[in-house]
Amino acid sequence: MEKTIFMKIIDREIPAEILYEDEETLAFLDISPTSPGHTLVIPKKYSVNVFDTDSETWLAVMRTVQKIAPAVRDAVGAKGVHINSNHGEEAGQVVPHLHIHIIPRTDRSKFEFWPPQKYKDSEARETAEKIRANL
Repeated sequence: MEKTIFMKIIDREIPAEILYEDEETLAFLDISPTSPGHTLVIPKKYSVNVFDTDSETWLAVMRTVQKIAPAVRDAVGAKGVHINSNHGEEAGQVVPHLHIHIIPRTDRSKFEFWPPQKYKDSEARETAEKIRANL
């Protein structure tokens, strides 16, 4: 398998503005930020996304997100942060290595929410039944 750009950052083969590191995770500034302070949190243990990561790795990443998010918010004077992660190409995942975005937000005008949709008559119930059957 070819190393992802994130693996190269973990191995210090390419530079990054590393903000935090522990035994299981790494946090660094995104090189194409949505806003100043846009941070990525990744596991050091490789996985592509939520579908193939183990629970321990997922929890380690979330602990780091929770630790880093207030520091990012406060450092750039934001009022909140958008925490996002895309899982699969169809969902917008570009780098095939699990990562969570922490994106500082100063106001809502610079962020477009996903367009809401409405369920048709019995569609919500039918969809819920299908999901429950897959649990």
